[in-house]
Amino acid sequence: MSEVRAIVRVGDTDLDGGKATAFALARIKGIGISSAFAICRRLGIDPYVPLGSLSDEQISKLDWAVRNLREIAPAWFLNRRRDPVSGRDVHLIGSELILAAKSDIDLMKKLRSWKGMRHAVGLKVRGQRTVTTGRFGPTAGVAKKREAPQGGAKQ
Repeated sequence: MSEVRAIVRVGDTDLDGGKATAFALARIKGIGISSAFAICRRLGIDPYVPLGSLSDEQISKLDWAVRNLREIAPAWFLNRRRDPVSGRDVHLIGSELILAAKSDIDLMKKLRSWKGMRHAVGLKVRGQRTVTTGRFGPTAGVAKKREAPQGGAKQ
């Protein structure tokens, strides 16, 4: 049995080599538990084997699969279908996913849509109530009335 590597780099992310492969892959932004199990099953890798104990060839296959999920999974499985820029079905991971989300929000702000305006002001976007939640700044509690000083009447 070979050594278990402590850190494995897959999809531009450092992953814990001691964790099971599927759960370690799920730490990549854009890859969830379902995607991780699907990738492991598709490549014939046991999802419960520690990631650090895999061979270099298996890790390179995992890295390829994470980066090219659109080639091994159906279109409904991807996280960005019919991308507005390219028009293709893509699956974004890591910093690409963060940048795409930010650019989508910026586009909504530029178009001055309802969601864009809510994002711009910092309010809830998806229809949640804002009467009691979503407050920011100092605590907004109920202030007690100050009691009158004890003692006699003024003279």
